[in-house]
Formats: sequence, C-alpha cells, structure tokens
Amino acid sequence: MDINNSVALVTGANRGLGRAFAQRLLERGARKVYATARRPEAVDLPGVEVLALDVTDPASVRAAAAAAPDVTLLVNNAGIQTGTNLVTGSLDAVRLELETNMLGPLALIRELAPTLAGNGGGAIVNVLSAMSWFGTPGGHAYHLTKGSAWAMTNSVRMELAEQGTLVTAVHLGLADTDMAAGWPVDKIAPLDLADVVLDGVEAGFAEVLADQWSRDVKARLTLTPEEFNAAMGRALATFA
Repeated sequence: MDINNSVALVTGANRGLGRAFAQRLLERGARKVYATARRPEAVDLPGVEVLALDVTDPASVRAAAAAAPDVTLLVNNAGIQTGTNLVTGSLDAVRLELETNMLGPLALIRELAPTLAGNGGGAIVNVLSAMSWFGTPGGHAYHLTKGSAWAMTNSVRMELAEQGTLVTAVHLGLADTDMAAGWPVDKIAPLDLADVVLDGVEAGFAEVLADQWSRDVKARLTLTPEEFNAAMGRALATFA
C-alpha cells in the first residue's frame, strides 16, 4: 500500500485524530482525501473533499460510499466514549457506543469492500485502543465496543485477504485530543500517531501498537485474569 497517490476516506475528520490523519495523508501525497464528519461544516482542513457521514445511519453510510468510488484507503477513526458501565449504566448509551465504535465501521467496510477490490485491494485502518483489552470504572462500555471492534477487525482481515485488502488494527493509550483532555499524563501527538500508522500501512502491518502503553498492555494478555487485573491495577495507579 503506497500512501502517495492513494485516495483516502477518513471518518471523524473534523478534529483530533481524524483531522491529523487527513492532514498527514495530504502531506504524504494522497491524490484525494475524503474528510467525513456528522457536521461537514466543521471540517476546516484545506485541500480535502468534505462529505457528510454519520456512521450510525445506514443511509448516510451508503451515500458516503457511493460518493467515493475511487477510494483505496479507508480510515475508520470516528468514535465516542460515553463513560458508561455495563450493569448500572444506560443501555441506550451502550448501544450508541456499539453503533459508533463497531457496527458503524463495519457497515462502512461492507459498503466499501467492493470498491477497494475494484481499485486494486487497498487498505483499511481501524483505530482501536489499548482499551480493546481492559476496562476501567466508567469505561466498561468503551472496553466492550473496542474489544468487539478488535474481533471484527481480525475477522474482516481474513474475509478480505483474498481480494488483497490490507486490514490494519491500531492500538494506542491516550492521544492528545479532546477525548483525553482530562488525563494529566503523557499522550501521543495526533500527527505523530498518524505518521506511525501510515508507516505501518505502507509496511503492510496487520497491527500497529502505537505507544509503549499499548505494547505493555498487550504483553500482559498471556497472564491469568487475576494476574492481568492486578498488573493493570498497578499500572493505572501510576496515573492517580
């Protein structure tokens, strides 16, 4: 996958990581970047082609896919975190996170898979999280949705291998965006993240562990649940 001369569609491109992806794609020679957002008027990056897209609305997903018949790279970045627990929190909030963080990206993949195949295979980037592998109080719905998005990514990768589509999962701790504004800890800069991910795509990586936090969390997955939770508790206590 060569970023230069690619045609990319980036979801949630009005701010944060999505805007950084769109900016870096342009800077690295993408021929066209479709920058999508629920409120397209909020996209302020010069040089992109703006599309309206609400990933939770099937009609909106179909319209965006139809408007981008030349796409070779899909960046599924749009996501939300409602701060909801699974047992005591709002089930509607859990559903909204699932629709936004997993089912919406899957719907877009389903719509664009034939387009990618017709354009030579291309690539899909799913922006996940180190929280694919662990939850925290107030973040268990997010953990559920990112964990299921990780499983979806792994399955889609197998299903699209025959058509030559690279599917890259991206895991990170915290990026310096509005979503992480309340955490006074080290965060990866959005443009740095975009560079790491796009380098990984060009190298053909199925997975990008973008920072040390995500590498450390994944390394603990061989532990028993009790050991894993204890290790995560110690790691998270350093942020208190």
